[in-house]
Amino acid sequence: MKAMILAAGRGERMRPLTDACPKPLLEVGGKPLIVWHIERLRAAGVTELVVNHAHLGYLIEAALGDGRALGVQIAYSPEAEALETAGGIRRALPLLGDAPFIVVNGDIHCDADLAALAENGMRLADDGDLAHLLLVPNPEHHPQGDFALDGGRVTEDRGERLTFAGLGVYHPALFAELPDGARAPLGPLLRQAMRDGRVSGARHPGDWVDVGTPERLAALDARLRAR
Repeated sequence: MKAMILAAGRGERMRPLTDACPKPLLEVGGKPLIVWHIERLRAAGVTELVVNHAHLGYLIEAALGDGRALGVQIAYSPEAEALETAGGIRRALPLLGDAPFIVVNGDIHCDADLAALAENGMRLADDGDLAHLLLVPNPEHHPQGDFALDGGRVTEDRGERLTFAGLGVYHPALFAELPDGARAPLGPLLRQAMRDGRVSGARHPGDWVDVGTPERLAALDARLRAR
């Protein structure tokens, strides 16, 4: 299975840190955020990666190269302007292929079992589902959550209200109708798939941080360095 790491966001809330450094290259615990993801994917046996980028993308390519130093293979999907999540995935489909693939938000930190996530993804085509999402308990900065989880199915409003972790497996068919190059958020595609009963999910009870502000970045850095 392949994986895509989303790294095209401007990181407005992280300014001024992101004025000269793309958000995925900001360091926590002595290494860039994106390297944590790469190492966890490699440990799960996922070594064919796609990374999209826009803002200061050349710095990401310079830092990671082709991935060999990290034990993976990296292909890049550049965007002149960030295409949002679904638009970025649609642009990268030729690199991702016809099978389900993992997608990881570049600005989170999470200890989820990515091997188990990949196993769930391999069942997407057989189950007729278009996505399998990881959800987490609602953090203080997002108390309303995003979706609900009911018996292993993700819904808009039926079940326990939780926050989308920014980790999921998707079937390429979810993005097939989007035109290449269009800016498109992921939420509307997922909600339609939920209404069609085609999204499964699981609750991740472990460590998860949305590294969206300098304060949360600093807190995570201090916690990881103290281990």
